[in-house]
Amino acid sequence: MARTADDTWGPDSGVGLTATFGAAVRALATSAGLINDPLAEALVRAAGVPALTRIIDDRRYADHGIHDALASALITLYGVQTRFFDDFLAAAGRAGIRQVVILGSGLDTRPYRLWWPPNTTLYELDQPDIIDFKTAVLQHLRADLNAHRRAVGVDLRADWLTALRRVGYDAAQPTVWIAETLLGGFLRPDAQNRFLDEVSAASPTGSRFAGDHLPGWAPWERFGLDADLAGLTYRGEFRPVPQYLGERGWETADQAVADVFAMLGMGAHWSGFSVDDGFSPRYLTATRSGDPHGPGMHSRDKC
Repeated sequence: MARTADDTWGPDSGVGLTATFGAAVRALATSAGLINDPLAEALVRAAGVPALTRIIDDRRYADHGIHDALASALITLYGVQTRFFDDFLAAAGRAGIRQVVILGSGLDTRPYRLWWPPNTTLYELDQPDIIDFKTAVLQHLRADLNAHRRAVGVDLRADWLTALRRVGYDAAQPTVWIAETLLGGFLRPDAQNRFLDEVSAASPTGSRFAGDHLPGWAPWERFGLDADLAGLTYRGEFRPVPQYLGERGWETADQAVADVFAMLGMGAHWSGFSVDDGFSPRYLTATRSGDPHGPGMHSRDKC
């Protein structure tokens, strides 16, 4: 399946499968005690993707290394990755940041499953069908919100920043941004650059950013998914994200996945992927230190 400039998806098709896969892994990671996402399993079942429902039902990959070492390692990785971003958000809250934007939020349930300081507003941005599906399922479950949630159904290749502002986003307030899995080829190289320009232009001094950037995908056929995952991402010459943000007034730090495991006290659980697996993520964190309207900014507002 080849990407097109105007392709769309829901939780059971195309790029949306990555969102449902993430929820399935969070359900298993919750069972393993790595994280706490009690809503993930219900979202996977509602999405109705048989292969992903089965990995919850039979816990085929829950016992590390017994059935498939790579698949089990990937599940552990997703659980630790979730903790990494959760901890980053918690630190931003302790620092007084009360405006949060989850970019490409998928089926994660951070407004519901995490504790948030009073007066925190959390914006979730994703494709309209993903946002509508998640909202409907969680309303049916009567899930309790722990923050002011403002869900925005918008394509991140379109004018997402205007849509964000329409629902109350204040570009004068420090913001914490999360771009989980997004910077792994889901945007074309030029679109990714423009996207990072827009994030920078909307971030005053003191804002924070975290994201993972992935050079490839593990083979999902291990999970029984009939999907050409290579076809879900764009190819091309991507600028290194830490360097790109550094040129736009961010102080950046970039960590290998092994470092993240060690930082979270999970070093013994990281066995690594071989080069042939094509999956070696890195984790970027950044703090806004420069003038958001200085040289190098190319937001749509200035074009």
